[in-house]
Amino acid sequence: MSKEPWKTDKWHVSAWNFAPEVLAQLHFARQIKVHDVTLRDGEQQTGVIFTKDDKIRIAEGLAAAGVHRIEAGMPVVSPSDQAAIKEIVRRNLGPQIFAFSRCMVDDVKRAVDTGVSGVVMEVPSSEHIIKNAYQWPLEKAIQLSIESTAYAHSQGLEVVFFPIDFSRAEMNWVLDLITRVAREGHMDGLALVDTFGVLSPHAMQYFVRQVKARISTRLEAHFHMDVGMGVANTIMALAEGVEVMHTTVLGIGERAGNTPMEETAMALLTLYGVDTGLNYARFFELAHLVAELSQTPILPNRPVVGDQLFHIESGIIASWFQNCGADNPTELFPYRWDVVGQRPAQIVYGKGSGIDSIKGALQRLGLAFTEEEAMKVLAAIKLFSLERKRLLTPDEFKKVATDTLAKVGA
Repeated sequence: MSKEPWKTDKWHVSAWNFAPEVLAQLHFARQIKVHDVTLRDGEQQTGVIFTKDDKIRIAEGLAAAGVHRIEAGMPVVSPSDQAAIKEIVRRNLGPQIFAFSRCMVDDVKRAVDTGVSGVVMEVPSSEHIIKNAYQWPLEKAIQLSIESTAYAHSQGLEVVFFPIDFSRAEMNWVLDLITRVAREGHMDGLALVDTFGVLSPHAMQYFVRQVKARISTRLEAHFHMDVGMGVANTIMALAEGVEVMHTTVLGIGERAGNTPMEETAMALLTLYGVDTGLNYARFFELAHLVAELSQTPILPNRPVVGDQLFHIESGIIASWFQNCGADNPTELFPYRWDVVGQRPAQIVYGKGSGIDSIKGALQRLGLAFTEEEAMKVLAAIKLFSLERKRLLTPDEFKKVATDTLAKVGA
């Protein structure tokens, strides 16, 4: 960690993040791994459909971004999914490739056939969801888990046990279930699953500590965004020593989605000084690939990958930018655009523009003007933008400016 980790040539955040009193509460693992679930949980978002070729392209993008593990899909879903997983494994892209399966031996056999090295195995874990949603006797969930995880291990697979609805289960009951699976079946890792995104960040600390008091295996964080807590909860879990974070590109996933990789990784890097080893400069390109293939629009102000994050319209901010220059951008932005593969910051023009940005633009166009003429151009730009409820393109700006100057000079 550098002398001033909050202020580098790439970012400028709050020094308070690194106060001794804050650092004393953090217990991050030496290496945090990213387990990407875009191709499985991400595709469970309503209306998202990935073809075999889509999945391969996304897997290649994930590998280029340095993701450690890719959950390539659930073989039992369709022949197309099974074929995609096999092809991703065959390409040997670099990340470890996992499949997802129910705690059923037949599901595991299909995973083995794809050639993956690991499998995430799900089973309902809260008494109420077992009884009401699955309508199983409680012992069935336990016996299926023991039998299938033991079989997966016997086939040489790394096994991550994935208790559905973990966060709404009775703590002792579900930990008893998990302990039996670990003892009588097999478990290399345990996913802390907040299926419905219902844990608060403060309860997350309690959750992790209760599990660690009973379970000594590697822990993995799999959280959802139903009330927007996925990023905060993932970081809280990691700060308690959880070693793996499950994320999706853009946070796509069922209902409100999964924890987004880009925001979580950037928060860890800049606010905590924790480098996951990802290729952050690939984030923008990867996000737009997934947006295209999933037909999921990216809000222009979305953290990390929004198209307009480094666009400056406000008059006062444009003045700051002109004063600071492109050589000192972290006075105006928490991190440089190139850190995440974004395009350089630029001043844009619309209803929120100020006189300084208009003067600068006129000078760059080589147009002569007086103070009064610049104010008239500003008024014309604001009116054009207001009437159309959008920014001006460069050509539109030039035409409005030249037409206005011609009128006032006539």
